[in-house]
Formats: sequence, C-alpha cells, structure tokens
Amino acid sequence: MTDRPVIWIPRRLSDATLERAQRDYEVIVKDDDTPGTAEEIVEMSARADAIIPCHSEHLTADVVARLDPRLKIVANHSVGVDHCDLKALADKGIVVTNTPDVLSDATAEIAMLLMLGAARHAVRGDRLVRTGAWDSWSPSFMVGKQVTGARLGIIGMGRVGRAFAEKARGFGMEIHYHNRSRLAPGDEKGATFHESLETLLPVSDFLSLHCPATPETTDLLNESTLSRLPEGAVVVNTARGALVDEDALIAAIESGHIMAAGLDCFKVEPGGNPAFAAHENVFMLPHIGSATRATRDAMGFRALDNLDAFFAGQEPGDRVA
Repeated sequence: MTDRPVIWIPRRLSDATLERAQRDYEVIVKDDDTPGTAEEIVEMSARADAIIPCHSEHLTADVVARLDPRLKIVANHSVGVDHCDLKALADKGIVVTNTPDVLSDATAEIAMLLMLGAARHAVRGDRLVRTGAWDSWSPSFMVGKQVTGARLGIIGMGRVGRAFAEKARGFGMEIHYHNRSRLAPGDEKGATFHESLETLLPVSDFLSLHCPATPETTDLLNESTLSRLPEGAVVVNTARGALVDEDALIAAIESGHIMAAGLDCFKVEPGGNPAFAAHENVFMLPHIGSATRATRDAMGFRALDNLDAFFAGQEPGDRVA
C-alpha cells in the first residue's frame, strides 16, 4: 500500500517524463496511446487524483459535470487549454495548469520552416526531384517569394510570437504585430505595433498566427481579412486550426490573392483538410510544432513541476484555473 498520489497519463509521454512520474507517483498509463475518450476520462477520475492530458483529451462542460470528486488537478501537457472548459473545472474546484515557455523556440522553428517552404515552393520542388520529373531549368523555373527584407505581420506577440520575431530578424524582416496590448520597448525590439488588424494586414507580405483559439478569434482569417492582405501574401499558422476559415483560405489561394500557405494545424485533427492537398503551394505538417525531444521532456517536466507544487500544498506556477 502507498499514500502517494495517483496520476493518469492517457498519452505516451517522453521516457524521461514517465521515469520521473513513476519515481514520485503511482502512475496509470494508457497502453494504446490513443486520445482519452469522454468515458475514459470520467472513469479514470474515480481512480486518479490528477491527470496529465494533452490537447487530444477534451474536458468539456458535460465531461466535467460527470467527473468524480477524487480528481483534484488537471496538469495539461500543452500550452493551449482550449480543450478544457476552464469555468466548469474551476466551478468544480479542480485546478488546471499548462506548460508555457518551454515550447516557444521549437514552435517558432516550425513556423520558420513553413514560411520558407511555402514561399519557395518546397512541396512542388520535393515532388519534382523525388519522382524524377525534374528535367529542365530556366530563369523562370520555381521562382518564389523572398523572405529577406520582407514585411512580416504577427498576430499574437506572446512567447511564441516573440521567439518567431527574433528568428525572423535574422532574415532582415521588418516586423509588424497586433496584440491585445502593446509590448514594452525592450520586448518590442523595434517592431511596429498595430492596434487593429485593419492596419496590420495591408502591410503583411507574410502573416503568421500565434494567438490562442477563443470564441473571439475563431475564423480570424476569413474572406474579409484575407482580402486585406497584399496580393501574393503568404499565410503561416502554427497556433490553432480554429483561427482559419479553411474554405476562405482555399478560395484565396485558388484566386491567386494568397500566393502560398504553411500550415501545422487544422480544424480537424488528426487528418487535416484533404482539400488543401490539391494545392502544391500549401506546405503542411501534422501539428508537430513542439515535437523535439528536448521540448517534449521540458513539457512533461513542467506538468510534473505543477503536480509537485500542488501536492506539496503550494500554488502551481502555471495555474490557469
């Protein structure tokens, strides 16, 4: 018998994370590494004092209403918490935490990859070489959009947005941004602040999304906002699929108004939107922005840090509800 807290881990976390968790807690790991269903979450709430869900486990108001009183804390293995009904969890007295800071650079790297790949025809180029179809060259062959010196618009200048801006400065890009509030001059680093999208979008040769998904930001990029971007703009999304009206983006790409897009997230995940596959100027990845070994270890350890603090009777450092 043990009086150690019991935690449920529904997804396969990093080896280092599991090793530390099993050292300090009684751990129940879901063997098949598939998303925890509503029924599984409810069932495990009666067996565990804490859970470490990922973005794939949805704690809706209906699920939260059915949770057993034993469950005291949800220590998310993610920065985004849009899969959690924070009000319902708070009303039930369940603490919720996330894992900020640790994935900013990894996600910013993917945003840079997507921006460059979309601008320089990476999908088409890879296909031509891989299939043996590359049989000619001319000065007009595979001409793309230059990143160096271009104007970059960033929506959401939090940790990831600032990390991406820092990397973009290395390409000599001119940084413009829209945020809920203006950054301090030391964080702004010469970037131009826009109080509204109305002034940001027309100057964004490249536009990168780094804001959270909320009811207010759902379909933030839609027919109207896409039309305000300069002709031939490139759109990058490494935040959340809910931010983009995918039909409107496809229409803007087909019309030529949007030159290309780099997407790491989609409205439907896993799976994405098969309609994008018809367009070689859409460079896609399967939501792997934070998928580096160092970042996965850091995310797991951050979740465990929050659990350690909670079970020691202290306030978790990353509490969001």
